[in-house]
Amino acid sequence: MQIVKPNDLALAAHAIEAGELVVVPTQRWYMLCCDASNPDACARIFTTKRRPPDKSLLFVAQSPEAVRQRFHVSKEAEFLAAAFWPGDLALLLPWRDPAEGERHQAVGAPEALVTVAPGTLGELADLTAVPIAATSANVSGTEGTAPSITLEEVLNFVASTRADLPIVVDGGACPIANHLTIIRCAAGDTEIVREGVVHPRAVAAVLGWAGRDQTAAG
Repeated sequence: MQIVKPNDLALAAHAIEAGELVVVPTQRWYMLCCDASNPDACARIFTTKRRPPDKSLLFVAQSPEAVRQRFHVSKEAEFLAAAFWPGDLALLLPWRDPAEGERHQAVGAPEALVTVAPGTLGELADLTAVPIAATSANVSGTEGTAPSITLEEVLNFVASTRADLPIVVDGGACPIANHLTIIRCAAGDTEIVREGVVHPRAVAAVLGWAGRDQTAAG
């Protein structure tokens, strides 16, 4: 395992393209990443994290335009993307091509959890020639550990799981230590699925939800 700084991010991109797993920092916490189109690599993430297979990974797109090419994007989703991407918001969006969704089961089908990320994770998406699947670097479940927010915690995660990681990108301590906000955006159905960094009041302001139930507005 090689520990590198963010200015050596190309090494992480090459590792992902070769089917490997890598860890990169975000403002929230460290993320375990792989090629979203590589079923074997995605399976190793689920195994390493002991993550239930029905809990999809995050699809990290390069840009809003890249999202539009793969997914149906509602008017509400467009408003949210314009306001908060790149940022700590993920949208549950239906695939344009159901067959493509089936090829990317690890990130969800018929809908996927999609983001355009800021910082190092977004830069990694730009550098990598394949789509990225990501999840927090920790063991899942009630017997698991909190998401890693320091390099030391990442190394403890690697040691405890015996994860095979050629590259870990050291970004120091992650200051926010909070979840992405998740919003489901289907035709006629927009709702906050999980609260996180992007506050419900900010979502309500963008979507004109004043006076409405912010966790179930459609």
